[in-house]
Amino acid sequence: MYNVKLMNKISSNGLNRLPSDLFTCGADVQNPAALLVRSADLHSEEFNPELLCIARAGAGVNNIPLDRAAEAGVVVFNTPGANANAVKELVLTGLFLSSRKVAEGIEWAKTLKESGDEVGKLVEKGKGQFVGPEIAGKTLGVIGLGAIGVLVANAAERLGMTVLGYDPYLSVDAAWSVSRNIRHCTDINEIYEKSDYITIHVPATPETAGMINAATISVMKDDVRILNFARGTLVNTDDILKALYDGKVAKYVTDFPDAKLIDVPNVIALPHLGASTPESEENCAVMAVDELKNYILRGNIKNSVNFPTVCMPMNGVCRLCVLHKNVPNTVNNITWEISALGLNIANMQNASKRDWAYTVIDLDNDADEAIIEKISALPAVVRARLIRK
Repeated sequence: MYNVKLMNKISSNGLNRLPSDLFTCGADVQNPAALLVRSADLHSEEFNPELLCIARAGAGVNNIPLDRAAEAGVVVFNTPGANANAVKELVLTGLFLSSRKVAEGIEWAKTLKESGDEVGKLVEKGKGQFVGPEIAGKTLGVIGLGAIGVLVANAAERLGMTVLGYDPYLSVDAAWSVSRNIRHCTDINEIYEKSDYITIHVPATPETAGMINAATISVMKDDVRILNFARGTLVNTDDILKALYDGKVAKYVTDFPDAKLIDVPNVIALPHLGASTPESEENCAVMAVDELKNYILRGNIKNSVNFPTVCMPMNGVCRLCVLHKNVPNTVNNITWEISALGLNIANMQNASKRDWAYTVIDLDNDADEAIIEKISALPAVVRARLIRK
């Protein structure tokens, strides 16, 4: 029986995919083999020795200590694309809000509540202060053509916009999915220079932190409108505020408000609503549960952020799963220990991802804990386990 600890509320449609005879789920379970998490901060969480994986029902993993998890032999999963449609719809909402002064108009209309029969006249007299441009015919720059960026780009193109896309790591799947009418820029400065609207869809990394700053803003068109539904740290708050006050930036829409951005003219700050739909929460829960179940029961890894993808059919008597550092001769050392115990390899697969690697070996013989002890003692290995059919 495997214990799964729920760090947040998780859709029952996801949890129901875990066989009740193999998994126990709850917020108070002890010694979990897996953690299911949405937004809970795990940086201070102690990892028990039985913990095999963490499944994040969502894309961002800044609430999880990835390096510490890898060192402990804990695989961290996320759910890329599961909430893409929900975020796309909110980005389009932000696009319209950045142009048409809808939010400001709603707030102004509330002030007319006590005006009685004069409301109609006051509306006609005051509506001129909320004029804003249409998006059709304007240029949208999409930075990052992943699952969300592609959906946004395609939708904006269908709404009559000229769309420029930038992604130096464009995947084959994304390339096939993006509309042929969208121009792929090889220089991000082309996005900055030519776009009337810019939307950001890249992960938060040390390299992308503060990528929208005084220098990049200076290259942009006057009255540019910037949308950030990716991560707050991608935009330098002080620099965007100065650009707003100076009139260089017409509007900043963000799903990640901080104290400096709240109640600032021409800032629309939303309370992180990107994936807040029942459909998105269900999709993320289903994907996260399937990932942890496939890893725990079969040793297959897909959509991990700290270990490589390794998926293969299980065709031996038992399966040996080894998480290890990506250093020379480790695979040779593993196979030598297998041979030394008289075990035969039926199939194997190895892959690496930056500093870490994963080796899966199907054995023709039924192995016991002796092989785990031998391989766990290798300097590069952080976890080894056996799975039987």
